[in-house]
Amino acid sequence: MRNIFCKFALSFDMRIIKRLHLFMLQTFLPLFAMTFLIVLFIVLMQFLWKFIDTLVGKGLSMGVLSELFFYAALTMVPMALPLAILLASLMTFGNLGEKFELTAMKASGISLIRVMAPLIVLVLMIAVGAFFFQNDVLPKAQVKMWTLIFSVKQKSPEVEIPENVFYDEIPGYNLLVKEKDKDSGMLYDVMIYDVNHGDNVTILLADSARMAMTPEMSHLYLHLYEGEQFENLREQRTNDRNVPFRRETFVDKQILIPFDANFNRLDEQGMRQQYVGKDITELRQSIDSIGFRVDSIGNIFSRDLRREASNVLPDVYIAPVSMDEQAGEFAAKRMEELNKRNSEMSEKAKVFSTDSLLGSMPPAQASQLLAQALTISRENQNMNEFRTLTIEEEKRSIRRHEIELIKKYTLSVACIIFFFIGAPLGAIIRKGGLGTPLVVSIFLFLIYYIFDNTGFKLARDGRWPVAAGIWLSTCVLAPLGAYVTWKAMNDSAVFDGDRYKNFLRRVLGLRVSRHVPLKEVIIRDIDKERASAMLGIVIGHSSALLSALTPLRNPLKSYLRYYLEGADKGDIRKVADEINRTVDYLSDSRDARVVLKLSEIPAIRVLWVYAPAPHRWLGYLMLVMIPISVPLWLYGRRCLRNLRADLRKTSAICGTLIEEIEPEHE
Repeated sequence: MRNIFCKFALSFDMRIIKRLHLFMLQTFLPLFAMTFLIVLFIVLMQFLWKFIDTLVGKGLSMGVLSELFFYAALTMVPMALPLAILLASLMTFGNLGEKFELTAMKASGISLIRVMAPLIVLVLMIAVGAFFFQNDVLPKAQVKMWTLIFSVKQKSPEVEIPENVFYDEIPGYNLLVKEKDKDSGMLYDVMIYDVNHGDNVTILLADSARMAMTPEMSHLYLHLYEGEQFENLREQRTNDRNVPFRRETFVDKQILIPFDANFNRLDEQGMRQQYVGKDITELRQSIDSIGFRVDSIGNIFSRDLRREASNVLPDVYIAPVSMDEQAGEFAAKRMEELNKRNSEMSEKAKVFSTDSLLGSMPPAQASQLLAQALTISRENQNMNEFRTLTIEEEKRSIRRHEIELIKKYTLSVACIIFFFIGAPLGAIIRKGGLGTPLVVSIFLFLIYYIFDNTGFKLARDGRWPVAAGIWLSTCVLAPLGAYVTWKAMNDSAVFDGDRYKNFLRRVLGLRVSRHVPLKEVIIRDIDKERASAMLGIVIGHSSALLSALTPLRNPLKSYLRYYLEGADKGDIRKVADEINRTVDYLSDSRDARVVLKLSEIPAIRVLWVYAPAPHRWLGYLMLVMIPISVPLWLYGRRCLRNLRADLRKTSAICGTLIEEIEPEHE
């Protein structure tokens, strides 16, 4: 019978868990789809705003624009996906907490991790899919997108000539139109400058003109009426200072201006060779090949430098030892000879004097020699700078490939981290909808974006190792995810405002008011004799502590006493505990006047500013740190003055309470 009951309970529990998993998936997936589309639309609008100048005025078809936006949306997935997971998880668990559904699950014995289990599996599957998306889909989408963007940049804009402004969007031509008829399309008072032939500028003036594109969209057709043409003829008479020109008067003239208005796609092969168009295997191969090329270039440059040094001082040049010579006794003997030769040449270099050599030459020959040396030095400097720039460019290419390689993994890790931040935060905040979750998610994503962008720039410029820069944002947010998950599992009140307010009051030494409620039901009445005795003890201890806290009139002695002795925290804690016990006991009084008086008794707290130096050596150290110790001393004096005022008020209220209680006793 017991076994049957256990099997039934187990099957019933499994049925509940399956329904719970299905419920969590049905709750999360619509929110995730909605937030992902919203975030993707927002980042896509950011992309449009960035490239609006490139797209406007090019006469692009809807097909080209739709294709560009589609590939741009794919490239924006790595930015939109983590934010969508964060926002969806916040909203999901915030809604569950706000409707007390999460509380009901915990009351049923289901832990938070078990509630999150189906979503954890789902997010892990999304992370795996994000990795394959980064490796397989994103490079192709980036190649398509950037190829389209560069193709659009090279496309000629639509001809839209303004009035009374020189229009220079047609290559090699400048057009000025005084007036346009928008209905008929006629242009009036037209001036055309043809600057394709250098100094031989051709100028056309026309009273009116009509403009159109040829059917193949490769030329601009202009039909001019009633005008003149002026053309320089410098090439015919190059030796004459007077430049002839030709003048032509026409009634009707037709010209064709080369102007390609078609959209021509660039070849994608060049973009595929860039780091944005490669997968993990290709990136690793490129890193190895570029690294090998950098090493080869460095070896060539070092050999050239040694060769240049040998041309200046041939006797000092030492040929490098080959790999075959680095083994056995021959290598040791060879190195011994080279070291001996180096020491001899260094001694000769000490005796050699350039000034004496130049002094023995005629001045003209010495000046010529110095000019030649300066020219050679400048050439060598330029050559070395070029070599340095070449190697730096190759190293920069290696860093960009390494950054792109690590980014294949960061998206998956970011999705997991953002889920473990969003879900526990939603369970802690317990606010659903788009209000609070949206604010929190945007704040967290801004932190992620700032650290991610900062790490990327540091890694790209070579100031940090590539791995440290790219994983910086992950290292910052991963501890936050672990912390909020741990807090949510233990039902800790991370966002309890009263808790932080009390902490600030304690640190800043602010006063705290006491609130004693009037009890409706009292089980045990107070003993008036005992109450009077307890109040008398509080008065006595408060008076004794007040005498011990009597301020010194001499500021120097007060300053020394504050840091070397301070107030006795033990006595203050003893008085505070005695007051709290008395208030707790008298709170059972049936007399409302007594309870109201209890609320007026100040709350005595033991603050760190009462004795800031628990050790004498620390007190002496604080005494010499005057820029810090003097303001702290002034603040501590204020807090001690408030404490003395609270003690006097406590004694007065306790005396009043004794008078309130004793007549009833008599």
